[in-house]
Amino acid sequence: LKLFQKEVDERNPRDNFYHCLVNAAHQFHNTKNGSECYLLSGYPWFKSRARDTFISLPGLTLSIDEVGYFEKVMATAEKGYKEFMREKPVTVSLSEIDQPDVPLWAIWSIQQYAKVVGDEKCLKKYGKFIFDILHFLLEGKHPYMRVEDNGLVYVDGKGKVMTWMNSTVNGRLVVPRNGYIVEINSLWYNALGFAARLNKIEGDAQFTETLEELSARCKESFVKTFLNDYGYLFDYVDGNMMDWSVRPNMLFAIALDYSPLTADQRKSILDVCTRELLTPKGMRTLSPKSGGYNPICAGPQMQRDLSYHQGTAWPWLGGFYMEACLKIYRRTRLSFIERQLVGYEDEMQTNCLGTLPEMFDGNPPFKARGAISFAMNVGETLRTLSILEKYTDII
Repeated sequence: LKLFQKEVDERNPRDNFYHCLVNAAHQFHNTKNGSECYLLSGYPWFKSRARDTFISLPGLTLSIDEVGYFEKVMATAEKGYKEFMREKPVTVSLSEIDQPDVPLWAIWSIQQYAKVVGDEKCLKKYGKFIFDILHFLLEGKHPYMRVEDNGLVYVDGKGKVMTWMNSTVNGRLVVPRNGYIVEINSLWYNALGFAARLNKIEGDAQFTETLEELSARCKESFVKTFLNDYGYLFDYVDGNMMDWSVRPNMLFAIALDYSPLTADQRKSILDVCTRELLTPKGMRTLSPKSGGYNPICAGPQMQRDLSYHQGTAWPWLGGFYMEACLKIYRRTRLSFIERQLVGYEDEMQTNCLGTLPEMFDGNPPFKARGAISFAMNVGETLRTLSILEKYTDII
């Protein structure tokens, strides 16, 4: 009986939505070589990927009061990214570490850490890593991304996978994105603002001035480059090529703490996303009104690859949508967000019990597809619950 009770006490209960997600969060933990800590990107076939790690890390750790595991995973990832910046062999098991948005997601992840422990402790622990990343980018050392004179970052990777929309068919990209990419520049602007804030605490005043001046240029160029006459953002711009597709990547420009857009511009973008992309299971990767809409990821491998980011709905994107809603409309959207989360709670008793799958069809009945358990979806849902709780506590 004592042994039985001991085993029961060590297990996380799955008696409600939140506890199911906490239990799922722990299932992504992975330790190698005794001290290297990772987050698996999903089950059953995903390994640890750099982008997925930084996106899911705050939700899977900070949102459930597990700051210690955040620091352990970040220590492993920091080691790997420093090796990458020094052009040394990467000794940690993080794939896709060379992707251009990875260092910017790393800074975003640390930014969430600062909200929990405070700016001063964050600066002491991760300040050097953040500033090393920025110097690495400003000095033009990233193989696929450069900082332009207008303050924006340009991704140069024609024919290569450069963003999270990474499906290929016969070696060709299904969603080719090159040049000024909207979510990468949103992350870049956010990183500049956060780094300038930290550097003011204890740092070189000249570097702070450099960051603020660059941020101002980025802000002006961002609006000129991405905002179109229909009240939403181009997905990417490369010379005279502007992608008019309505995609959820514009959400990051209105959800991140530092936005280059005015309040009216943010509201307009949110309204477009609500009308064309929102589903009960997250955000569609493409609007039904845009060309190439293909919302059902099923069938042979090629057919699934062609539909992977062409209309399927992803809960982790819904996390940033709900964060944007609360930032723009505050408490007036609380009940709306709570109803939106019901669509995720319904999944606790289907597919893989107690967790969220990789994606859903973009059309009713929104059937689950892909990996049976996906770290970014679980992490962002937990982070949304944490944000929602803070707004609720204010009432």
